[in-house]
Amino acid sequence: MIGDAQLVYLFVTDMDRAVSFYGETLELPLAYRSGDEWAQFSAGTVQLALHGTQHVALRPGGTIAFTVTDLDAAKARLAEQGVTLGHEGGGDRLGPRFVEFPDPDGNVLALFEYEEHHA
Repeated sequence: MIGDAQLVYLFVTDMDRAVSFYGETLELPLAYRSGDEWAQFSAGTVQLALHGTQHVALRPGGTIAFTVTDLDAAKARLAEQGVTLGHEGGGDRLGPRFVEFPDPDGNVLALFEYEEHHA
């Protein structure tokens, strides 16, 4: 059901400052940026992304995103297991479809279905 972990993302309040830190200070190659909403860096076999937010209370820690080939089936299976699904989004021109959900300790995980897999 679950594929590789290909992406970890962090919430940031100042995208320019964060992009400067990860790109210039840490010298990670910037792979993609969408304004103040998203920036993605190449970091070996895993992509590191920054998710812009204006919320004062940032969600601590990172989010690990796993790939799936069928997001709807994966969501149904998680719901059957009693997992509470959270924020969903993406699709069409908004990037891959995704859903976030907590592990038993409240750490945030996500499933991403990339367009080439979506029927």
